[in-house]
Amino acid sequence: MRVAVLDDFQSAFGRLDAARRLDGHEVVTFPDAVTGDALVERLHGFDAVVLLQQRTALPRDVVERLDTVRLVSQTGRNTGHLDLDALAGRGITVCAGGAGSAAATAELTWGLVLSALRHLPAEVSRLREGRWQGSVGTSVAGLTLGVYGLGRIGSRVAAVGRAFDMRVVCWGREGSQARAREAGYDVAPSREAFFAGADVLCVHLPLTQETRGIVTAADLALMKPGALFVNTSRAGLVESGALAAAVAAGRPGRAAVDVFDSEPVLDAADPLLALPGVTATPHLGYVTWDVLESLYGTAVEQVLAFAAGEPVNVVAPTRP
Repeated sequence: MRVAVLDDFQSAFGRLDAARRLDGHEVVTFPDAVTGDALVERLHGFDAVVLLQQRTALPRDVVERLDTVRLVSQTGRNTGHLDLDALAGRGITVCAGGAGSAAATAELTWGLVLSALRHLPAEVSRLREGRWQGSVGTSVAGLTLGVYGLGRIGSRVAAVGRAFDMRVVCWGREGSQARAREAGYDVAPSREAFFAGADVLCVHLPLTQETRGIVTAADLALMKPGALFVNTSRAGLVESGALAAAVAAGRPGRAAVDVFDSEPVLDAADPLLALPGVTATPHLGYVTWDVLESLYGTAVEQVLAFAAGEPVNVVAPTRP
C-alpha cells in the first residue's frame, strides 16, 4: 500500500518504532499542511492516509474528489473534523483509535503558567541579546487556581497547584464538582464567582457542540486585571474573538494558550500573537516522543489490519 502521513511537522514519524512496522509498504511523510485543491492533489495515488489528531480536516468537498484513498487511519478517537457520511459514501473506511496523554498536556499547561508568570520567553530573549533582568515575576504560592473541568487533565493540573500551595477552586458539570469535593478542593459558589476569584484559570474541557463557546466575553470580563487565563484544550471553547479582545481590554491581563481557532498558525496570523500579555505555543500539548509513539502505533496497527483485510477500530464502515 501507498501510505501518506500528513502533518509530520517535526519529521518525527520516521524516527519512531511504529514507522518500522510499515516496512514493505511505501510511506511518504509531509511536513506541512495543505487544504482544498492542494490536499486533493497531495492524496492522489495513495491508498491510505494517516492523520495526526485533528490537524487535517477532510470535508465533503475534499472527500468527494479522493480517487484512490481507501483508508483513513486516525490517531485518537475524535472524528469531528471528518465528514464521515461523505467518506462512507465514497467507500473509504475510517479507523480511529488510541488516546493522547493527560500527563503531557498537564505538563505543558504548567509550563505555560510558569513561563507567563515569570516572563520566561522575554527574559530568555533578553539574555541572548546580551541584557540582564527586565521583569518581576509572580509566585504561584498563595494564589487561587481555577480549574474548569476536573477530568483526566484537569485533575493533574489541580494536583500540581495544590503541591505549589495554591488554593484550588473548581467549576464544571456535576461530575467535576463531585470529584472536586472528593479530592478536597473548593467548588465555586457560582460561575461568576469562579471567574472573578481566580488568579490563574485553566480550562480543561473537550470541544463538543455543548461546550463550543462555553467561555464567553462576559465570563472573561469578570476576571482580575492581574489574572492569567490558560487554554491548552481547544480554542473553540472560548467565544470567537473574545480572548484577544479581553486581554487587550485588560481583563484578564494575561493569557497563555496552546490552541488557536485556525491551525496551523503561520506568519503570526492570529490576533493573540500581537498582544504582549499572551504567552503562546503551537499546539504542543501532546507532542512528546512517548505520546507520538503511542498515537502512531495505533494508526499503524489500523493500516496493517486493513491491509490484511481485517480492519480494526472502524467508525465509518464502507457501505455496500
